[in-house]
This record gives sequence, C-alpha cells and structure tokens, in this order.
Amino acid sequence: MGKSLVIVESPAKAKTIGKYLGSDYVVEASIGHIMDLPKNDIGVELKKRTFEPTLIVSPGKEKIVDRLKKLASKADMVYLAPDPDREGEAIAAHLSIQLLPMMKDKSKVRRVTFNEITKKAVQAAFLNARDIDEDLVDAQQTRRVLDRLVGYQVSPLLWDKVRRGLSAGRVQTVALRLIVEREQEINDFNPVEYWTIDAQLEPTANKQSFTARFVGVNGVPARVANGKDEEGKELFLSNALPDHEAVDEVVSELKVAKWSVRSVEKKERRNNPKAPYTTSKLQQDAAGRLGFNVRRTMGVAQRLYEGVEIGSEGTVGLITYMRTDSTRVSADAIEEAREFIGKIGANYLPAKPNEYAGKKQVEAQDAHEAIRPTSVKYTPDSIRKYLSDEQYRLYKLIWQRFVSSQMTPAVFDQTTVDIVAQAKLAYDFRVTGSVLKFEGHLKFEEEDKRTRQAAKDKAAKEEASAKPVVDAGAAAQAGSEEEDEAEARLPELSNGEALRLQKLDPLQKFTQPPPRFNEASLVKTLEEKGIGRPSTYASIINTIQDRDYVKKIQSKFVPTEIGTVVTKLLVKNFPYIFDTAYTATLEGELDAVEDGTERWTDLLKGFYDHFEKELNVASDNMEDVKRMEQKTDETCDNCGSPLILKWGKFGSFYSCSNFTKVKPMTIAAGPWKKDPKAVTKKVTSAFAFPLIVKSTTEDVIEYSKEVGDTKEMASAIAEAAEQGKKVSVEPISCDFTKENFAAKPDLSAPGADEVAEEEFCDNCGRVMVLRNGPWGPFMACPGYNEDPPCKTIRKLNQKVQQKPPVQLEEACPKCGKPLLLRNGQYGEFISCSGYPKCKYIKQELLDVKCPKDGGDIAVRKTKRGDLFYGCVNYPKCDFASNLKLINQTCPKCDSAYVLEVVNDKGTYLVCPNNREALPKRRKKKGAPEEVPTTPLCTYEKKIAGPAPVPTIERPDPEKTRAVVESVA
Repeated sequence: MGKSLVIVESPAKAKTIGKYLGSDYVVEASIGHIMDLPKNDIGVELKKRTFEPTLIVSPGKEKIVDRLKKLASKADMVYLAPDPDREGEAIAAHLSIQLLPMMKDKSKVRRVTFNEITKKAVQAAFLNARDIDEDLVDAQQTRRVLDRLVGYQVSPLLWDKVRRGLSAGRVQTVALRLIVEREQEINDFNPVEYWTIDAQLEPTANKQSFTARFVGVNGVPARVANGKDEEGKELFLSNALPDHEAVDEVVSELKVAKWSVRSVEKKERRNNPKAPYTTSKLQQDAAGRLGFNVRRTMGVAQRLYEGVEIGSEGTVGLITYMRTDSTRVSADAIEEAREFIGKIGANYLPAKPNEYAGKKQVEAQDAHEAIRPTSVKYTPDSIRKYLSDEQYRLYKLIWQRFVSSQMTPAVFDQTTVDIVAQAKLAYDFRVTGSVLKFEGHLKFEEEDKRTRQAAKDKAAKEEASAKPVVDAGAAAQAGSEEEDEAEARLPELSNGEALRLQKLDPLQKFTQPPPRFNEASLVKTLEEKGIGRPSTYASIINTIQDRDYVKKIQSKFVPTEIGTVVTKLLVKNFPYIFDTAYTATLEGELDAVEDGTERWTDLLKGFYDHFEKELNVASDNMEDVKRMEQKTDETCDNCGSPLILKWGKFGSFYSCSNFTKVKPMTIAAGPWKKDPKAVTKKVTSAFAFPLIVKSTTEDVIEYSKEVGDTKEMASAIAEAAEQGKKVSVEPISCDFTKENFAAKPDLSAPGADEVAEEEFCDNCGRVMVLRNGPWGPFMACPGYNEDPPCKTIRKLNQKVQQKPPVQLEEACPKCGKPLLLRNGQYGEFISCSGYPKCKYIKQELLDVKCPKDGGDIAVRKTKRGDLFYGCVNYPKCDFASNLKLINQTCPKCDSAYVLEVVNDKGTYLVCPNNREALPKRRKKKGAPEEVPTTPLCTYEKKIAGPAPVPTIERPDPEKTRAVVESVA
C-alpha cells in the first residue's frame, strides 16, 4: 500500500502536521502560490468579456511543481491542505490543476482544512475531506483579476503623466486616499480657543481636597461652538468658556461664592468583557500595547499558528488561524475555558457562556473562529521558556483576551458629585470618581499591574539598601505617592455639605486637528469602512510605504509629495473606481461570489463597464504633471526673473523662467578665420541678442562675456579663441533652481531623523538585519545561514527623499562657484554647485604621491562600502591599495612611502617592499606569478597596540529573551 501525499504552504506547517499524521503520510510544502498571472502581460481576456485569467507556473517554482508531480503520481491519495481562506482555496485549486493529470483516479485528490494545527483538528479534517470549493476559488480569482485590471491599465498612465515606476492599486489607492485626505484636513484645520476652570475644594469636616470641573451656570450647560459636522449639524465643546473675558467674569464671581454639595449619586457600574480577537483587533492591540507593526504581528502570529517546539511534546500549534473577521468560538474551546476559569474562582465564571455578535457577522469571513489559543492549558508563563520574546508577548495577549472573554464583568463603584458655587448666579461644578469593586475579566490586567509594581518596589528597595543615604528620600517619595493616591480618591460627602475653595485653575486650550494615521488607526478605519479584508491589511500598508507614497515620522503616516500628486490625479480622473464607498461595496460583492449568490463574471462586467469609461476619459484628460509649468510669485535669486514651478524626477521644484534648453553653437577656428561675416550671420539667424561668448578647456571655463550686438560678439570671439581651446556662443540662460520644500514632508521635524524602526521577519518575527550580497545590500532574517535556514529577505529598492544640499564657504577650484555638501547613494560628498556644467567633486586626498605617475592619492569606497586608496588619474593610472599610504620614507630602503597595517596585534608601519609582513593577496585564477621588481626590505615598526574590545552590556531578560527554536 502506497502513502498519501499531503501538501501545505510552508515547511514549518508541514513539520507540525507530519507529526500528527504518522508514517503513512508524506507532507510536503508548496512554499506559497505555485501559479499566477504572467508579469509581462495583463493575462486577462478582455475582448470577449470572459475575463478568463491566463495562469502560468510562477517563476522559480518549476522544481517544486515537478517534485510534487512525481510524488503525486506514486501516491494513493493527495490531500490539499493550504490555509482555510480564499487564498488557501486558490492555492489548492492551482495544485489540483497541476497534479490531476498525474493521477490515474481523479477522485483521489481531496481538500482538507483545519482552523488550528492540533492533533484532534488535523485528524478530524482528514475524516471530513471534501472537494475544492469553486465559489471560494472564484472569489479569490475575481479579486486577483480586479487588482490586475486596475494595476496594469492605470499604472502606465502614471508612468506617462508623472514618473516611471509608479503604481496604482484598487485598494492601496483608497487607503492612500484616506491618508492624503487626513493630511489635507490637518492643513485646513482652524483651531478654536476655549477655556476650562477647575476648582480645588475641601470639605469643612476634613482636610482631604479634591478637584471639580466647571460645567455650567444655573443648570444651563457651558459650551463653545465648534463648527459643524458633515451633515451641517452644529458641534459644541462641553464644560468650556469661549475666551479670557468670560473666564475673568466667572472667576471673579467664584472667588466670593459660597460652595456646597448639591447632590451625591452613587451607583454600580459594570464593565463587560471584550470579544476574542479578530485580525484587525489583534493588529490594533499589538500596535498599541506591544509596539508591534502590522507586518511583525502577522509574522509572529504565523509562527504561533504553524507550530513551536514545546519540550517533549514536540511541535505544537499554539493559536488558531490568524486571518479572520469572526468572533465565533467553538463549543469545545468555550468549555475548556470555562473549566479553567472555574478553578480560578466561581465568582469569575458566568452562569452561561458569553456570546459575541461581532462586526456585522453576516459580512464576516465566518469560515473559521476568532483568534484564540488552541488549548488553554498552554498558559503563557508555563511555555515562556520555549518562546522568543515576540512570541511570548503576542501569545500572552491572545491567551488573556480569549480567557477573559468568558469571564464575568468587572464591577466599579462610581460616585458623581454635583457642586454649586452660589454668587449672583449659581455656578455648577461636577466631579466623578470610581473604585474597582470586583476585578472580574480584568483579573489578568490587574495581576500584571501588581507584578509590575512589585518589580518596581523591589528595585527601589534594592537600590535603597545599596545606598542608605537615598533610603529616607525613597521612603518619603513612596509615602508621598501613597498620599497622592489617597488624595485622588473622593472624600465622603453628603448633600448640602459646605465646601472651602482652595484654588481656582483656569486653563486656556485650543482644539486639535485630527491625528495622522498610524498603523493601528489605519487598520481600524479600513475595517470600519469595509475596505480590504484581514489578509490584505499588512500588504496594503507595506505597498504604500514601498512605493514611497508615505513616510513614517514618529510612527505616523505622512504622505509624500508623489503620494499626494498620484492620489489627487487618480481620485479626480477615476471618481467611481477609487471611491471608498464603492470599494467597500465591491468587498460585499466578493463575499456574494464566495457564497455562490453572484457569478464572478457578472461582478467583473459591472466593474469593467465603469472602469473602461473612466479609463478612456482619463487617457485623454489626465493632467500631464511631467510637463507642468506653473507661474508663481517667487523670483530668481540670481537674475530676479519670475520662477516657474516644474516637475522633475524627485518631485516639484522652482526653475528660473529665463532658463533655455537651446544648445550653444560651437565656433570652429577654420570657418571663423575664413569668413567671420558668414559665421556671424549664422549665429544671429539662430539666436537673438544678448548672447554669451565662452571659451573652455576640458570643460573648464577660461573666458566668458555677455555681448549685445554683432560688433561686440566678433571682438569677444577673437578674445575667447586666444584663451581657450573651444569657443561657443549661446543665449543668456539662468539655470537657478530650488526645491519646493513646502510640498514635501518636513524631514527636519522632531522625530524625522530618528533611527528607522526595526523591521521584522514575516516568517519567524525576528529583527531583520542588513546584509551585503553580489547585487548590493539587502535586509535578511538573522536565520539566513542557520540549519534549517529562514531565507526571508527584502531588497532595498525603496526610494528615500534626500535632505537639501548645504552650501559651503569654500569655492570650486575649477569654476569659482560655491561648493555644496550633498547626500548621494553612498553617503555625503562635496561637489560644485555649477553641476552639470562643472563636474568637480572634492576628494579626500592623502599627502602621498602616486608611485606610478606622481598623481594624487584619493580615499575611495567600493560598492560594498569598503575603503581603498587609488590614483586620481584612473583609468590612465591603475594604482590602488587596500592599505593606507603614509608619507614617510623607509629608513632601510628609501621607499618614498610606507603602509599602515592594522591587525589584532596592533598597528604597524610596514615598508611596501617588506612582502613577508604585508597581508597576503589572493592570486587571480589563471594569472601568472608576480615577479618582484624591487629588492626585499624588512622594515616594520609597531606604533599602537590592539584596539580595545568593546564591552557588551548584559541584556535585561525581561525585555530580551533568546530565540530557542529552529526556523524553517
């Protein structure tokens, strides 16, 4: 009897499932998708409106497909087990297309799905194997075709009108639109002034003071107008006064008023537990509480889902599938959670299980459960030693959220005190306080708080015992904190009780603009508006950053100039396709395709009818940003002419209107000597006066003069011919430009210069590191060379906006213009401000002459960033050295220079003829043996000891834990 073949996406998942299935099954990984649309063609049939996609084996997957075909031809059964969602169903369908021809019995290919990778779930899935769900496949295929239609037909428009390399996406453009429109709201925001008044009061019976806030006069609420909402309804700021005059008037009355308690209301408030995590809620909480970005969250969750080595138990899948809209939980999981909670205490266990309706459950992808631990018995602390720090923190978040979702509500005692300050009018104040009466579902949060506080107290105690002088201060400080906490609580108050005014605190405030989006708030907004699905949030955020449409400043998304321009063009020319409401409606239609209630071709026909009309109009009417020339009120710094706003490779910039692209006319010596009048006539027929006559020698300007008529020009040409080799005449042109900084993110803002946030491996969640390869630097997982390796990489192809150049006081030695400190691909460098006419670049020179031709020796860098020293006359002179040349004559052989050699023993001066002491160079393959042309020298002198070894601080085990797992 042959074996059964099981195919999943990832090797880690294959390893976990293989453990549960036994030796009768061969578990292989497809490593993601094996088929896709071709890259060099749209790959969708449009003429007959069938929208049939042309699928090919993904480049680089040929060997994997061939191996799976061979295994399938020998297997008794083939089980397709990718993830339980649309994308997983599409992968299964593509595998079926490739493997069915290899099978004698076509019914032997079956689909299995499981929401969690546990022994029970996996074995149950194989007992309930089914056919591929064509509706799910159609839904995923429709999404892929929609994205291809938009991307491959709108992006070329952007290449033609704005810049090559740009892209448009059906969902990414709508997400970018939210960010750009939010930035516009911030720029258009007009702050409103308002004032609040706080009164510090104390009862006459005791000295325990408290603070109350002014809320109104004579029972009428105090409020300040704050514009109107989208529907035109007026908005107000509560408990506020409009200006300083109104505040002064109220304060003067309050100082002479009689204060008393009007009413005291005590009631019990219940705080209900929250539902288990959906994908978006997990991403939001991981960002807010753990500081994880979306990519990191999903990468770590993927590893927890696929399985982690848990001691003698082997590989265990710790959480259920992490891409879900549903809050549903299986009855078995609820029962296990209730049993666990019952052991904590009967008062924490509700009479019946808590149920959660969730977000429009009809629209949710309810094929699988909410994100929860596969078993409550794996408590975070019990398996902490097997998890990396990222895995432990995220798993703890998921575990606590699930268990607390089945616990009783927390109970608070809430007290609201209304206070009156009686003067000419009755001024109303209010204060509210609450005390936790029963922690209920907040038990784990409260325990974490107590643990953190205990750790702080222990650290303070240890520090105090080590430093007795600080002991009294620390104790006093601790005591004062306890007093502050006590003072924050409301004293016992009764109706009509008199109060004493201690202090009034009026405070001026201004309304704030809506905050910029961060990753968590963007995901929340996308979910609320129905844009995208759980599996797409991470790719949306990554794409808009990779395309350089947005930058992150202090963890907030700020649109770049190119992002703003692209968004405005697309929204203007495709108002229907890139509308947020329509994009959300399209998601609902995709759900209908998944449910089998709508045909995928009907959806695409409806979409393409709108899209084609807008595409045709946009092709004719879209603004050509590349050729934009917009008049401005700015003037040129050099000649005073008006500046024009233009578009270049790196965005918009100001250019002098007196600039011309007309090429200069070269005056050849022969024709000029033979017939000056004919040459003059040729020049005046091509150009109008005034003109510039120049002469140059090897691109260095030797002579330049402005002329206003034919006579002056002839005289200037004669003078120029005597001073330079090449004589030319050209119209006066001003090449002054300056960047349009107002349209770009402020890179000098606080936080903009901070170190870029860490990037995390999508596969295993570890911090990515910078590596160098044959084609330059790239980001790679630290497990890149491990066994087994984690080969996750990211090419550094994202364009980064450079800071403006800084003008130096030093002048260019060739043309006399100021030098500029610029930022380039390989770091900072100094060059002439007259570039491209003057190509001078300042080099760091050694005080040693080249031993081959006597030229200067410059410090240079390889593509990898390594330093070397070479002659400035390259390529005429090919002298280069990896060792620094020192201007010192060798005392033994009179060599004009010595070399600086640094190794683990120290720093040495070595004669270049001391071939035994110099580092050995690898001989090129096939190159002949080098024959020394100079006599051997033995000079070597130690000038410094070895560099000190840097001390490595021991990491805090609470913040950093070692990775103890193998990464597949």
